[in-house]
Amino acid sequence: MKYLPLIWAGVWRKPGRTILILLQVALAFALFGVLQGLKTGVEQAAANTRADVLFVAPAVFGAAPLPISHLARLKSIPGVKRTSYADVMIGNYQKPDQTVAVVGIETSNIWVDLAPEIFSVAPRDMEALRKTRTGALISADIGKKYGWHIGDRIPVTSSVLQNNGSGTWIFDIVGTFIDREPGESGLIVTSYTYLDESRARNKGTVRNFYAVIADPKHAADMADAIDRVFANSSAETKTTSFRELSQQLLRQIGDLNLAIRSIVSAVLGALLFSISTLMMQAIRERTPELAVLKTLGFSDGTVFWMVVAEALSVCMAAALIGLGLAMGVFPYAGKFVPGLSMPMIVIVSGLVGAVLMALISAAWPAARAARLNVVDALAGR
Repeated sequence: MKYLPLIWAGVWRKPGRTILILLQVALAFALFGVLQGLKTGVEQAAANTRADVLFVAPAVFGAAPLPISHLARLKSIPGVKRTSYADVMIGNYQKPDQTVAVVGIETSNIWVDLAPEIFSVAPRDMEALRKTRTGALISADIGKKYGWHIGDRIPVTSSVLQNNGSGTWIFDIVGTFIDREPGESGLIVTSYTYLDESRARNKGTVRNFYAVIADPKHAADMADAIDRVFANSSAETKTTSFRELSQQLLRQIGDLNLAIRSIVSAVLGALLFSISTLMMQAIRERTPELAVLKTLGFSDGTVFWMVVAEALSVCMAAALIGLGLAMGVFPYAGKFVPGLSMPMIVIVSGLVGAVLMALISAAWPAARAARLNVVDALAGR
């Protein structure tokens, strides 16, 4: 404890240089925390995605929608417990750049608990949707974006024409839903029956089906079985589990671990050289002061550890600031990437990294200070 005033004085001998080091280290560890949190969030989201819910879509992307008659055959496949379907109509609200996706679903309670980790709706809101032909459910995000409330009547303009030739669809907001998929804040949910009966084309078709299977361990086999049932038909299917879709997305992103390691290593490596250079400069400037300390009886080891302690205090403080900034980002980023978080292991790893950085960067300057020749130092040689 008796050396703390000396260490504190050494740290703030040049306030500008100390603040520069603090900012460099804090930004580096903020980047470290954010990237590690992103990696953890993406991996956790993929691991937590359900494997027992299968997504049944047209075999070719962009092909014609599937006939609703597929539903009966899908239900009859052994191992399929529950099924449902959905269709999508793209439109805009008031302005061309205010895009709204209108999702038509089966107005049964299956959607109340089909996939609550992705889409959840209260039974009373589903009942209101079922009773109101032009009813619609909105999320909190789109309601806040456009100022919509329950009871409002909203027009959506679409290229999908109604039976009367109009492209303006009217919806009455009767409830709310929660959608936890990233980037899905611009949609409303309505009755598939209303969409299908009112549109002029593609009647009796859906964009995709959903199938809940009995054993998620056999998701791949069940997906193949479903596709075989509809093989060689006029509307072949491509079935994938929700978990497989998440894993495909990860593969499209590429080797996330390699990218993060490369970025963090490059940043920390450059920071290490920068801190070492600043430390060497600081020791050269303080040569007479260190010589006086040794004259007063401070041993080589004491001088060495005082210099190391200065580096440790700056790096640890800056790392805590940086990791704190990274933690502050996650509540906002979590709205776009569900599961995004910075676990305790990342914080511990960051602090250990800060200690190692301080030790490595201060080792040579501290050794030089410890080997200082008092006579030469006081003589200015």
